[in-house]
Amino acid sequence: MVTWQRTIDSNDPARMARFWAPPLGYVPEPPPSGFDSWLAYYQSAVPEENLSGNPDDYIDRIIDPHGEGPKIWFQPVPEKKTVKTRFHFDIYVADHTASMDEIVATVDAKVAELVSLGATVAHVNRVDTETLQRYAVMMRDAVGNEFCVA
Repeated sequence: MVTWQRTIDSNDPARMARFWAPPLGYVPEPPPSGFDSWLAYYQSAVPEENLSGNPDDYIDRIIDPHGEGPKIWFQPVPEKKTVKTRFHFDIYVADHTASMDEIVATVDAKVAELVSLGATVAHVNRVDTETLQRYAVMMRDAVGNEFCVA
């Protein structure tokens, strides 16, 4: 059996976990057995001078509460994002067999929710040209990584 997780480099892992959990329907991953927090887990393996001491800084992993999607770990790195993200999330919220007006309303509602969490709109892609319907919004998450809502 093969298991895997998506690992995403971040200079603010806790912020990314808080941002991405709601739109993906994920929750923070509980700490490993035998530890009452992720900070306690890290204190068992990482020199104390490399840790902040704030337990909220170590909620850096999210999971699908139904066990269907992959685990996601926001791996701490010192540098900020500087180039285009090589992968991104596509969040599908609309029934693309619905009318274009319904698709736009559904996507725009999710976009507004994500903006309230700290995302920004980068580009809106609207195609209709006699119903090749495509409506998607390219966004940037709380630290600038690109993703799409369609």
